[in-house]
Amino acid sequence: MVPVSVCLETVFTNLPVEKRIAKIAEAGFKTIEFWHPEGTWDGKGVQTSMAKNAASMKTACEKNGITVNDFAFHAWEGSIGGCPVNADDHDKYITQIRKMIEFAKALGCKNGITLSGTVTKSLSREQMRKNLLKALAEATKIAQKEGITLLLEPLNTLVDHAGYYLDTPDEAAEIVREINSPNLRMLYDVYHMQIMRGNVISTIEKNIDIIGHFHAAGVPGRAELFGGELNYPEIVKRISKLGYKGCFGLEYFPKIKNHTTSLKKIRDYLKGN
Repeated sequence: MVPVSVCLETVFTNLPVEKRIAKIAEAGFKTIEFWHPEGTWDGKGVQTSMAKNAASMKTACEKNGITVNDFAFHAWEGSIGGCPVNADDHDKYITQIRKMIEFAKALGCKNGITLSGTVTKSLSREQMRKNLLKALAEATKIAQKEGITLLLEPLNTLVDHAGYYLDTPDEAAEIVREINSPNLRMLYDVYHMQIMRGNVISTIEKNIDIIGHFHAAGVPGRAELFGGELNYPEIVKRISKLGYKGCFGLEYFPKIKNHTTSLKKIRDYLKGN
């Protein structure tokens, strides 16, 4: 089966990051991911008082046999690292990319999530796309030199991220193909793209050559993967048959109070048990 990574932000939220890593390992997983290092989700919001420390995280990962697959290099709405759809934010964005590459290297992580930022009302979509392409092209050149792969993520604007620019897999794929670098891939979030477009397996098949990572959560509700409208075991089987070599990331908010139980149930569900 495709290896599964766990977003540590949304599970064991009463614990510090290093203890979350240990709990994820105890639940039977070997790979993690997270949001931006400048804060940590505590179940209510991202707390900047809980900024992540690369050295202590690396120690916790090594102790528990965990690797870090990816993390968000900046905030989706531009509060950290700016919005690359806005040319005025490009310097801020590139500075943040460089900073996060250093954080990634300290963790031994090879992938970073990049986002479009939110719509600038004074700009046309055509201009915003040009700005985004220019920013991503520069960021990708930097990433290539450093051995990092950027993962461009479209998000849904109907439920979770109103105002976000890049909300379809079609445009994300076009941008990745236009830049045409092995160091820029699309992050296909099944939850987000089911809300925006559906037609999940067909879209994956069409774009598997440029997909570098997956995210998943139950639809509707963004909870456990089972009990919703998507057949996740079949999706995982399909991407495995397509030769996908990356991780399948769990980025969900558990309804089951015992998060260890929740994670184990998802693991068994994806295996078809």
